[in-house]
Amino acid sequence: MNDTLELILRIGLAALAGIVLGANRWLHHKAAGVKTHALVAIGAAVAVLSVTPIDWVDGDGSSLPFDAASRVLQGLITGIGFLGAGVIIHNVKGKRIQGLTTAASIWITTVLGAAFGMGQLELGLIALTAVGIVLLTGNSIEKVVNDRFGNDTNDSQKDDDLL
Repeated sequence: MNDTLELILRIGLAALAGIVLGANRWLHHKAAGVKTHALVAIGAAVAVLSVTPIDWVDGDGSSLPFDAASRVLQGLITGIGFLGAGVIIHNVKGKRIQGLTTAASIWITTVLGAAFGMGQLELGLIALTAVGIVLLTGNSIEKVVNDRFGNDTNDSQKDDDLL
């Protein structure tokens, strides 16, 4: 595949991951939706692509710029915490911690974007599928566990952002 098509594929898959996760958050009326998640994923992909060549693996199978990519990943994973923290502390009710799942979805969107940017397409798609399953089934699982075991702390500690 030529380099331009490879770039389009990697950035496109990163954008798709952000759109999928952002759509879930948007459908549940959360602060960070489609645009935020897509931009985070694209930004992570571009950041990683800017320090790694398209042919990430050399002809003999050895990694090329692992140290540079590692530093970019460290910066992305640390830096995205600020965006996630903004979602968490935006609590209009003042009585419960809210926004944890949205913050986590922003974090995983960053990691997915980086994975796609590095050409780890299979890893990114498998992880996106797993995240989608968690977001779609999380509330149901919590409800079953709560009904079965009668969690009395539900009102004070519930993360009603999960879905």
